[in-house]
Amino acid sequence: MKIKERIAKLIDVKTLVTFTLTGVFGYLSVNGDVKPEIFVTIYTTVIGFYFGTQANKGGKNI
Repeated sequence: MKIKERIAKLIDVKTLVTFTLTGVFGYLSVNGDVKPEIFVTIYTTVIGFYFGTQANKGGKNI
């Protein structure tokens, strides 16, 4: 697979939302604006959703 095709597949709404949330929560947690317990809960939910939908794209049933 060519690099351009891989980049094109990366740029979809779910990927952008996941990366944006990761950056925002990372920034807020470094500044001390978010408690670690809340960060872990939200981040785990977002990443779990992202990888769950990616696995379903491949035709796998979880």
